[in-house]
This record gives sequence, structure tokens and C-alpha cells, in this order.
Amino acid sequence: METPLNQQPAAQPRHFLMGNEAAALGAAHAGAARGTGYPGTPSSEILDEFNRLGGKAEWAPNEKVAAEVALGVAFAGARAFATMKHVGLNVAADVLFTAAYSGVDGALVIMVADDPGMASSQNEQDSRRYAVAAGVPMLEPSDSQEAYDFTRLAFEISERWKIPVLLKLTTRVCHSGSIIVPREPAPPAPPRFERDMRTHVMVPGNARPAHRRLRAKLAEIAAWNEQNGPNILVAGAAGAPGIITAGSSYQYAREAAPDAAFFKIGMIHPPPLTAALAFAASVKRAVVIEENDPVLADALRAAGGKIEGAPEMFRFGELSVSRVRAILAGDTTPEPPPPKAIPPQLCNGCPHQRSFTTIKKLGCIVAGDIGCYTLAAAPPLSAMDTQICMGAGIGVGLGLRHTLPRAEARRVVSVIGDSTFFHSGLTGLAEMAYNTPATGHVLIILDNSTTAMTGQQHHPGTGWHLDGTPARAIDYEKIARAMNIETVATFDPLKDADAFETALRDALDNEKLAVFVLKRPCVLAAVALARKTGAKS
Repeated sequence: METPLNQQPAAQPRHFLMGNEAAALGAAHAGAARGTGYPGTPSSEILDEFNRLGGKAEWAPNEKVAAEVALGVAFAGARAFATMKHVGLNVAADVLFTAAYSGVDGALVIMVADDPGMASSQNEQDSRRYAVAAGVPMLEPSDSQEAYDFTRLAFEISERWKIPVLLKLTTRVCHSGSIIVPREPAPPAPPRFERDMRTHVMVPGNARPAHRRLRAKLAEIAAWNEQNGPNILVAGAAGAPGIITAGSSYQYAREAAPDAAFFKIGMIHPPPLTAALAFAASVKRAVVIEENDPVLADALRAAGGKIEGAPEMFRFGELSVSRVRAILAGDTTPEPPPPKAIPPQLCNGCPHQRSFTTIKKLGCIVAGDIGCYTLAAAPPLSAMDTQICMGAGIGVGLGLRHTLPRAEARRVVSVIGDSTFFHSGLTGLAEMAYNTPATGHVLIILDNSTTAMTGQQHHPGTGWHLDGTPARAIDYEKIARAMNIETVATFDPLKDADAFETALRDALDNEKLAVFVLKRPCVLAAVALARKTGAKS
């Protein structure tokens, strides 16, 4: 029998929702005045759903800007949230760390979706580390009901303690569906701005006392979490192990060990260490079950707890019922390799195929970037040589140009997508114009008029807002010329393939500083785009 330590009343119709949909509904019912974010699997659907529910939502150029806009809303006394995937939190970290000092006047929730197992990501970082490093509360739901409840609770905590709150989702919670019972919506707070330079202006003289205030807040929140936090105790059978867990790991563990006693932590930071240690002491064997990094296990051991953690081999990838059973059994037999999957390919008719065919034909060294065009690295094209993070294609390409022997350096090109260019490419282009290699450089912007890989979202270059209303599209050519790039041109990669090849060959051979835009809509987005513009698809 489960005994919630912080039970919430419920009196609304039942819904079957994905975790992302439930988080969006939680934000709407919490009276969020605005949601911002940058699309990234597995978080993308949250803002789309918030918009569908009638909330004010926007796609920002990147996660840092999204967090800044949301912080401004919170400075105005309202409730706001920003959405992103785990690597997006790297981009927003600059805002997060100092916003923890400044605090908020309304409420600010940052929803971050981790991707254990890297289903669609370039690394497997654990966002719980950010909560500890930045010194902010973090809630971790285990299903759609908790995604809804914890979203509302995150706003309440943020408003009560005037602090940003992280809501940690995972791929499994984001994209799995379950029943939720919502509560009555909360009325939105009226916006207001109160001048307070002591807290809003984080110069060193204000930041030093702000740091002390932050630590005092965390101590209060930790004490609250011990007594009233969203943590659950589940009684177990006599002699059964006790499991300390959180998030989606709880679901795996409940199925793997139905007779075990459980201490499920809802607020992962600051953790309820006293309650968890008491639970560990009450059972003959206490095991921590968690995905990726041993964040809970390390904290409990440091506090003197006698607990078991998972062997190192289980640190990688998603957990599963069978993996949890192996952890509990102490079974470290090497796991069989996962079945071979069919590698993703560029869609039939994708304009990127022709673009990379031309680039490969000229023997280019390609510093690539993140987007669906990254699939050009796979056979049969095999036409991308580096890919690290959003916007890195430009900087890495410049580094190669600066360093390689001249004959090789002049073959280097940087390739970036349209949404990625606005996300992190503008500063790279400024670097290209400012610290130009001796051999010049070529940047190729692949513009397919959408953020294709994450679900066809809009960006500053598409001419449309998230809600489908028209926006002012930003012109790549004007940006490049404003940064003093000497050669700038736009081509249709299908209709103008020969002209593009000639221009690229000339830029490489004559060591020009050039930006080429290859513009043709994504085949999956073309129909929707035609409906909006009235053009034929």
C-alpha cells in the first residue's frame, strides 16, 4: 500500500496523456503566462501542446534566450517556463546559475528532458548534476500524473521561495502515456514589476549576499522536502529489500521487485537525506536504483548511509525491468549487444542529398552540425567529418582551416542547418568574418524552411510563429553581408545544382570568404508550407 507524504486532492475528469502533454496541462493549470523553449527530442511536444491549450508559447532562437525571456516574465511577477532537452540546458546554464542568485518575483520552471541511452542525442549527461551545481530545486516525475502534479508543484515552490525550479523529465516519461486526474486550474497572478536592484542586478557586490540567501533558501527547501515533499513510502514484504529510487527508475523497480519496500523521491534536489537514511536503516538491505550517474547513491554514501548502488556497467543507457533485476541479484554478467537497428537515412527527395552529393564530389572536408542533415555522415553519402554540438560546425571548420596544410585547409567547409544557424551559428559567422583563416572559409547554410528533425517547428527564418501566425523572416544573405562576407549567394540545391557547384569550386580554389545558402523546403514540411502561403506544393 502506498502512503503519499504529500497527497494532492483531485476532482476533475480523467485523461490519457503523454508525459509531455501532462506537463503542458500542468503549466496551463498553474496559470503560466508564457512558455518558451527550443525544440529538442524528447521535449518538443510540451510547447506545442501548451499552445494548443491556449497558452502563449514561442520558439526562441536557442535555450539561453528562452530561459532569459522566461526569467523576464518571472521578474514581471508572472509564472513562466522554458523547455529544452538535456544538452539544451548546457546552453541555458549561463542564465540558470545566476538566476538562482537573483531569484524571481513570480515563478520560473525550466523543464529539461534527459535522453538516457541517447535515442536522439550526442551525449548522455545527467541533468541532476545541474541542480546540484546551480543550487536549485529539482523535481523528477515518474509518470504522466506526476508530470502534471510536479509541474504545478514546481511553480508553487518557485513562487514560494522565489527561486528557479528544474523539472527533470526523461524520454520514457515524455513519450509514455498514462491516466491523469487534473485539479482545478489556478488563477494567473497579475503581472507587476518592483524595482529591486539588490536582487535583479547581479554585480559582485549584490551577488555575494545573494549567494548566502540562495543557500538559506535551499536549507529551508531541504527541511520542507524532509517533512512535506512529494516523496512516497511503499511497505514491503518481510525480508524484502528496500529500494531508494526516483523518476522512471521507480516504474522499472516496482515491476522488477513487487515485494520490495520503496522510498521514492519526488524532489531529487535538495534530497530528503534524513528520511532516506531512516528508510535505509529500517530494512536489511537498501539498494539505490537510478539511471545514468550515481547521484543519489553518492549523496547517501557521503551522508553515512549503508546502501548499495548499481555496478558501473548499468550506468550506461536506459534501465529496464530485466536490468533492475540484474542489479538486485548482483549479476554483472556482460549484457548481450543490442539488436542491430536500421540506421536512419535522409528522406527520399530530401534536398540535403543533392547538397552533400555536390560537396562530396569536390572532395571537401566537412565540419558538420546538428540536425537531420547530420545523417549525411552515414553511408551511402558518408559526407560529414565532424559533428559535436549546435553551432560547432563553423568554429571547428575554422580551426581546421587555421591549422591544416594549405592544400587541405582550402578544402574545408562548414555546414549548418537553418534553425541551427539561428541557434548558435551567428557568433560563429562573426568569428569567421573577424578571425578569417589565411585560406578564407566557406559556410553552407542548408535551409529547408523548418526545424525538421525535432518535428517541423518554426524558427526565425521561416516567417511563422509557433501558433501559426506570420512573423518577419530573417534574411541570411543580409546577415552575411552585414558581417562583411565577400561572397554571398542563394541556390536551390536541385534546380541550381550546377551553379552551386561552380560557385563552391571557385570559392575553394580562390580561397574566398563565402556564405552559400541552399534553400529548398523539407519534403515533409512542403505541403503544410504550401497551405499557409497558398502556393502549389
